[in-house]
Amino acid sequence: MAKRRAGRKSKKGLWIALLALVAGAGAYLYVAPEFERQAPQIEAPSHMAWNAKKPIALQVSDNVGLGHYRVVISDGMHQVVVDEGAWSDHPKTATLKIKYPKGSGLDNKAKKLVAEVTVTDSSMWNLMQGNSVTKRIDIDVDTKRPNVNVIANSRSINQGGSALVVFQVEDENLKDVYVEANGYRFEPQPYKKEGYYATLVAWPFTQDSFDAKVVASDEAGNVRNTHIPYYHRNPSYRTSYIRATDKFIDGKISDLASGDSEFEAITNRLKKLKAVNETMRQKNEALIHKLAKKVSDEPIDHWKMKRFYPLKNGKKVASFGDHRYYYYGSKENIISESYHVGYDLASTKMAPVISSNPGTVVYAQENGIYGNMPMIDHGLGLYTLYGHCSQLFVKEGDSVHAGQMIARTGTSGLALGDHLHFGILVQGIEVRPIEWFDQKWITTFIDNVFKEADAIIENRVK
Repeated sequence: MAKRRAGRKSKKGLWIALLALVAGAGAYLYVAPEFERQAPQIEAPSHMAWNAKKPIALQVSDNVGLGHYRVVISDGMHQVVVDEGAWSDHPKTATLKIKYPKGSGLDNKAKKLVAEVTVTDSSMWNLMQGNSVTKRIDIDVDTKRPNVNVIANSRSINQGGSALVVFQVEDENLKDVYVEANGYRFEPQPYKKEGYYATLVAWPFTQDSFDAKVVASDEAGNVRNTHIPYYHRNPSYRTSYIRATDKFIDGKISDLASGDSEFEAITNRLKKLKAVNETMRQKNEALIHKLAKKVSDEPIDHWKMKRFYPLKNGKKVASFGDHRYYYYGSKENIISESYHVGYDLASTKMAPVISSNPGTVVYAQENGIYGNMPMIDHGLGLYTLYGHCSQLFVKEGDSVHAGQMIARTGTSGLALGDHLHFGILVQGIEVRPIEWFDQKWITTFIDNVFKEADAIIENRVK
């Protein structure tokens, strides 16, 4: 009787041990990374356009490691495996590139395709088959490039100058449109009717050649580049040599350096001049360029500027585009250089500074070498700035009207005498103010271009 009870206890203990083993194995399978149950992820839209030229790039990932993949494309009648394979090193992220399967039996005229992408991870879950995910992508095949028409443009552009272009772009899947000139991107503003755009472009005065084109791309990856026919003119820019005296360095230069923690510790005169004239200048101009980059994407029906006349009876004291070399002692001892990117005007002391055209104040504070400096957005990417002012009568966010006094001239910043530094920028690039001083130039190269474009647009939309 005792032996029977002992046998029962032994069997019971064995069953308990087996159950514990099974439970332990189950618990291990539940938590072990080799048996994880999270499916991979496929980053892809459910619907897209494709030009069937460039591969479709899909980002795939898994929390532990990727195993294998399979890509199938169907045209509704035929189905083709376009790619399949495995990742031997089981990365956590990878890029799948789907190429159009030419000569595979798919209808090459089909405008609708379906891609099914299946990705499996390296998990031992699901009887060693791993976790899988399948993504369906509906594809519109679009091999047609956007249609671009240059409607009207300024017939010529000066080195350092501005010009206008009005153009049309047609594409059902339009993604991006801009004007590229000398490597710079100029954002267009919608003009009058859907599909029409206008933009000012600029030719940096430090570059000898110029080329501009409209660039339009669609969601499928089709791109069209359309040349804008400008005649080029190359006016000359002055080179000047300025003697840097101890008085100049110990005065204006030291005063500017002491107001900026980046430069206040410099004691060497020549290093101080170079730091203020070059490094501080670059810092100040970087802010100006950033402020002048913004272009509204709101449609406009018209845009018109009168000639700029910021200082009544103002006389020129420095031209735009001067390349200035600062020397110490002899002319051979060049210690610094810079470009003058505005037009200096002087009249009487603390003379009224006027905004010749309406706009919005985007800056009205001190800005290093430019001193007290209001800056105004006139729309279409055109900005004006007014440097070295003694007093400011506007603040950021103010709307100004034509003829409004916004400041008084002065000697703030790097100014030795009371004057106004007047600058004009097109989307962050300094341009020749004298063009915008000239009403005839504005009429010929801006107003008449809009008139020519308006006649064509109004005739097309009837």
